[in-house]
Amino acid sequence: MKIKNNAGEIVEFEISKLESSLRNSGADENAVKQVLESILPNCTDGITTRELYKLAFEELKKISNSAAARYSLKKALLELGPAGFYFEQWIARVFQNIGYKTETGQLIRGHAVTHEADVIAKKGDKTYWVECKFRNAEDTKISVTTPMYVLSRIKDISDIQYNLFGTKTEFTDGWLITNTYFTKDSIAFSEYYGLRLLSWDYPKDKNIKSLVDQNVLYPITCLTTLDGKQKQRLLEEKCVLVKELFSHQDLLDDLDLEAEKKSDILKEARELLIQKIAE
Repeated sequence: MKIKNNAGEIVEFEISKLESSLRNSGADENAVKQVLESILPNCTDGITTRELYKLAFEELKKISNSAAARYSLKKALLELGPAGFYFEQWIARVFQNIGYKTETGQLIRGHAVTHEADVIAKKGDKTYWVECKFRNAEDTKISVTTPMYVLSRIKDISDIQYNLFGTKTEFTDGWLITNTYFTKDSIAFSEYYGLRLLSWDYPKDKNIKSLVDQNVLYPITCLTTLDGKQKQRLLEEKCVLVKELFSHQDLLDDLDLEAEKKSDILKEARELLIQKIAE
């Protein structure tokens, strides 16, 4: 069978890739087999990867909400838009949960101009300027002009002492983070000049997906038992991570939910948090 990939190219369908993505969501072998047996008879030549993903997601959701939630992580990140504010908040939470102190929304006066920081992160004697580039289309690639621009901002704020985290500090390094992808030139340029990158698939073994799975840092938008309005309401209440909802279950009281619905949401959240995906 031929499928159309995200780049619009017609390629041979590799069932092993679909099986791998299902297993990576935490689905067991029986669930993987059930999903494949259900969706493959309905797939025809020319089906897009997005359509195939949607079929697999809907079938997986019937078996396990938490596995479907992991499987839909890329889509869940898109739901942190459209402006990207909540993506920045989520990135700050990710940094906090892996040992960094963070600040957001700071105005930083550089040598030439003033810059608004997405996230500032500190760990040990390192202080990082973290630039977040949120994209609403999942196949978008960040071109080389973006790391060039970020490096120019970092240069403008370098060698200046700022009052951050209750002390005097200087920026030592920079990050550029996106929910999508980087072009090869973006990666080559950033690696050469020492700008750290994080995207859906980069670095290979420490990308967004692996970071989230290994540290159970799922955004609230992952939960398949919540609708769009409910997710938005929780984000407005500064509940960005699934683990935050599980720790502050009273937030569900404001959503006017039936007891059974509330129980379903917490069950999915609990399953997401207790099953750590292997590296």
